[in-house]
Amino acid sequence: MAPGGAPAGGEPFLAADVGGTHARVALVLGVADRRHPVQVLHYHRYACGDWAGLGALLRDFVVQLGSTGHAALQAGIRHCVVACAGVVLGDAIVNENLPWPVSIAELRDELGLARLDVINDFEAVAWATRFLDADETLPVIDAAQPAVRGPVLVMGPGTGLGSAVLLPRGDRAEVLPTEAGQISLAPGNEREMEILRVLARGRTHVSYEEALSGPGLLNLYRALCELRGCPVALMTPAEITGAALSGRDAAAEETLQVFCGLLGSFAGDLAMLYGASGGVFLAGGILPQLHDFLRASSFARRFLDKGVMQAFLQKIPVRLIEHGQLGVIGAAGWFLDERQGDRAMPPL
Repeated sequence: MAPGGAPAGGEPFLAADVGGTHARVALVLGVADRRHPVQVLHYHRYACGDWAGLGALLRDFVVQLGSTGHAALQAGIRHCVVACAGVVLGDAIVNENLPWPVSIAELRDELGLARLDVINDFEAVAWATRFLDADETLPVIDAAQPAVRGPVLVMGPGTGLGSAVLLPRGDRAEVLPTEAGQISLAPGNEREMEILRVLARGRTHVSYEEALSGPGLLNLYRALCELRGCPVALMTPAEITGAALSGRDAAAEETLQVFCGLLGSFAGDLAMLYGASGGVFLAGGILPQLHDFLRASSFARRFLDKGVMQAFLQKIPVRLIEHGQLGVIGAAGWFLDERQGDRAMPPL
């Protein structure tokens, strides 16, 4: 992370949520509201592939502030927090899904910032779940009882497969970012074993991300077309989901059913691994449009099908959240907590 002084109270700063496909950028301000401590002053979503680098994208956002009523703030922005898919190794953000390399020091210098912090994108989303109201989520599995105070799992497919765990510590919280999407794919039935054999040709490792992501959906569809002996007629994840939801392509519909089953099984595994008694939130760009399909699929059965652990999992609510501004709000919330040296959680 880049060095630099902490901002003065009430000073607006940049918060960005950068994925493999889209970058969401906001000018934000910390406010004295424990339940909703981040005010978004201006927000814009960018297509990453349209820009030569993250620095150019962020510079454009600052320039555009001139036409939004925040022109007076342009020259005074000294701090930025970036939530980004991947991991930080030394000065570099490492993620094969990003369209360009990112050097933290170069980005800080290019933007003339005093401080630039980088956290994992799902770490930011996990932070943001503390500020969610109930009406901002959709039920996927209704638990047998209300969620208790405990670890909260946040996971979801997008360009990749992200996950993080929010860990309460009395009146405090920590977030553990993970690379759980790189765990080896574990089939749960004969059909999934056949799919894994196709995906594993010439390879020693097939991860969950290679099935549970936008590109993974395409991998599943192509494998199933081969197994069904039918031509590959659909070329993008959006085409596959559209054809599946409309019922006009049997291979696409089976693809989405397999996708939901694998997602349920994986979510159940992670919920057990982290003891996610505080609940599971599903996020990511793919899922909001699939809510009804997900509820009707084998997701819930596969989530609960964990032998003697089923009784534990039945107590865990699973809810769907729209990614939207959550990444920038969570990144900003993390930054404000770091700045104040106070990670106290609001009451549940």
